Amino acid sequence: MNTTGNTTMGNNRPAPPTWRRYALLAAGATAQLFAVGGRWDIAAAAWIFPVLLLRFTRTGRAWSGALWVWAANIAAAAFWLVESEMGFSPVTLGGAVALAALLTLPFLLDRLLTGRLRPRMALLTFPAALAGAEFLITLLSPFGTAYGALAVTQYGNLPLLQIISVTGSYGIGFLIAWCAAVVNRAWEAASWRSVRGSVVTCTAVLLAVVLGGGARLAFAQPGAPTVRIAGVTADASLIRAQKAAIARIPGGRREIAAAPPAQLVPALTAVRDSLLAATRREADAGAKIVVWPEEAVKTLAADEGATIAAARAEARRSRVYLEIGVEVYSTTGPGRDEALLIDPAGTVRWTYQKAHPIPGSEPFAPGDGRVPVAATPYGRLANVICYDADFPAMMRTRADIMLVPSHDWREYGRAHTRKAALRAIESGYAVVRQDSEGVATAVDHLGQVLATADYFTTGRQAMAAQVPTAGVTTVYDRIGDSFAWGCLVAVVVLIGAGVVAPAGPRPRRP
Repeated sequence: MNTTGNTTMGNNRPAPPTWRRYALLAAGATAQLFAVGGRWDIAAAAWIFPVLLLRFTRTGRAWSGALWVWAANIAAAAFWLVESEMGFSPVTLGGAVALAALLTLPFLLDRLLTGRLRPRMALLTFPAALAGAEFLITLLSPFGTAYGALAVTQYGNLPLLQIISVTGSYGIGFLIAWCAAVVNRAWEAASWRSVRGSVVTCTAVLLAVVLGGGARLAFAQPGAPTVRIAGVTADASLIRAQKAAIARIPGGRREIAAAPPAQLVPALTAVRDSLLAATRREADAGAKIVVWPEEAVKTLAADEGATIAAARAEARRSRVYLEIGVEVYSTTGPGRDEALLIDPAGTVRWTYQKAHPIPGSEPFAPGDGRVPVAATPYGRLANVICYDADFPAMMRTRADIMLVPSHDWREYGRAHTRKAALRAIESGYAVVRQDSEGVATAVDHLGQVLATADYFTTGRQAMAAQVPTAGVTTVYDRIGDSFAWGCLVAVVVLIGAGVVAPAGPRPRRP
């Protein structure tokens, strides 16, 4: 396989000057910084940077070009860590380098195969590889879709996003990469006639996706029954006092669990009582389901029973379904991060333990990953916790309303909530994400925002929404990740075809 030439243009044109190539690299790498699934994303940047980076790799040596794109991907991942205030650690830095390498492979495969495959086959290499790389991240890495999924960058384009109800989020990555491949083919073509079919086909598919998504939004069945759901967070001043009390205890989680009760319990109890009062207030206002955030109430292992008993009593008193987030401190282990659903009779319908603790920052033992579902007069309720929603396969659950108690921080809350909202479109249920120190949001199965509340811009950290009680069955719900697997199979086939194909003419040097 020829990998030594400076270009793979099918018309055997000489490569552009070196300065122009590196200008493309710089522009593409800069655009990519604003397409990483962070708070500073620009939707158009996700469509621009692959065009420029692909042009750079196609007009230079394969392996050196791949190394430069890898560097650009590492820079983008590091930028995401900075803008999201994730912090640098061996885990985050190692993850950034590994994810960057995986996201570089589509560019390398395109560079190696485009000159050896028929034009129509070559156009599929980059999109299939990119969608496949996004899928592999959710399978192989502990980061899920937290980083590396281009669908997140298109959050505001609901007509376009409806395609993920068929393909999963990987369909958006495929479309963006396909568009980049077609633009590059037109860029290097000698005549319009040679690329007309590719351009028209790509444009027609994009239009069909957007128009079909618009039709899905326009003709969605109106008038479905709804239920009032409220998300509540404890008073911010009490949360600050609780943090201060915990910070005064030296050592780790076990030392906190072993501390004298007088040092900690009053602050923990004050937060719990604030949550119970907020639950009562929202129930009096008409809420039938109330959701607390992740780790809303912190408790020592010895006091967990009393904490749950208080929540059960409130659910009975207020006649609500009450979802509570509990963080348990234990002297014998790292503790637990769990959520309980309590029905109006005070019965605990499930106790769910977080399946995907955040790598490097949450020491909890993971739960079994079985998403609980309970039939209620308000549809089938289901539950995961925060970071679990970054794993689409786990979220593919037959439910009507998915409750997602969460806990983020100012710099990442909005972006993380947007990622969770994609699961609603994929799986056909409403998502209610009550986020402490982030952005709480309720969306319907089309991704339409029903209510939102920013913890940092309101005096009362509460959200209430009328949420549809009936979800829909999506194609993605039925076929799962078939589209993504199909992309991986296509990559294998294309690699095989490129290996057996005769090498094309060696490109001219400039």
